[in-house]
Amino acid sequence: MVTGKAKTLEKAAKGVLCLGFIQDADADPALLEIPEETARLVASGAAGAILFKRNIRSPFQTAQLNRKLKDLAGERPFLLAVDQEGGRVARLRGAPYAEVPSMRRLGETGGEALAFQAGQALAASVRRVGFDVDFAPVMDVDTNPLNPVIGDRSFGRDPELVGRMGVALARGLEAGGVASCAKHFPGHGDTSQDSHLTLPRLPHSMERLRQMELLPFARYAGAGLASVMSAHVVFEALDPGIPATFSRRIQTDLLRGEVGFRGLLICDDLEMNAVAEHWGIGEAAVLSVKAGVDLLLICHSAERQNEAVEALAAAASSDSAFRDRLLDAAARVGAFARKWSRRMDDAALSVLSAEEARGHAPFVCPALEALNAPSELETAKADPTEAARWKKA
Repeated sequence: MVTGKAKTLEKAAKGVLCLGFIQDADADPALLEIPEETARLVASGAAGAILFKRNIRSPFQTAQLNRKLKDLAGERPFLLAVDQEGGRVARLRGAPYAEVPSMRRLGETGGEALAFQAGQALAASVRRVGFDVDFAPVMDVDTNPLNPVIGDRSFGRDPELVGRMGVALARGLEAGGVASCAKHFPGHGDTSQDSHLTLPRLPHSMERLRQMELLPFARYAGAGLASVMSAHVVFEALDPGIPATFSRRIQTDLLRGEVGFRGLLICDDLEMNAVAEHWGIGEAAVLSVKAGVDLLLICHSAERQNEAVEALAAAASSDSAFRDRLLDAAARVGAFARKWSRRMDDAALSVLSAEEARGHAPFVCPALEALNAPSELETAKADPTEAARWKKA
């Protein structure tokens, strides 16, 4: 028999889960069906879901799918998230979405008003089809030209510039009713490896981190913005051998303590190779929450999502300190969802349907459109001589 305590802990474990899912495009070419186990997790208490390019066909289809997910959650606020940074990381493309340039291109202008406008444009785009959270902006400082995963996703090489522009864009998002998310704490900009593929390590001292990587996140925290995403990167000087996502020294003592962040703490996908090659999903989930993470991204497998829920509930059942931390995380996520989650009404869906039938009009923002030409740096890097000069700078 399942006791009341066990039900409470299982509810809390599901309440810190943001899940991704894979649909059967052959059986369901319209991509409107939600896999059975995903539907069960959503209906029984998962906090939210994230959509990727694999889930998206058209604006109306995306809005319908998001509406179905929220309907499964019933009256409970349910978060829908997407990676819509601008530039090369944009799941929503074409009309009626805003074509926002890369963060590097925005950073080259130095214009905070323009960054705010870009945030508003992103918010209008993602809110239009039912998303509540945009995993943007990237607050990593682009200090390593050989970085395979950040590059032009960063506003630039100056941490003050990254902080100013990132805060302005995040404020634009939130002014448009969409929660922002600064990523990837405490910094992924100087790595030479991609955490989707392997576990990067950085040797930087605390002094260096305060001067470079941490500064943009401190600006974001000081602005009182919505959420931060952790990086699956080892910072040897802070917590040797331990990815930042699993480190209490980094997530709680540094981010919550020294940096002063008070919003929601989210981890990057726990199915990325940086984690999956070294830890099982259950252990990874427990270590993340123990470190101070509130919301766990598990973006592919329902089997692994269920395994994480079981591990979290079991750990909470046997460890009172962890139980308190899990309940606190679930409460934080619940408050965040109550603030940011919105339902898409029938009228909005009808408008999208009619627009799709006649062809969506493009999103018009002349100030942003002028920036979508190649930047000076992108042009320079295409020339081998200039590229070598830039690397030495």
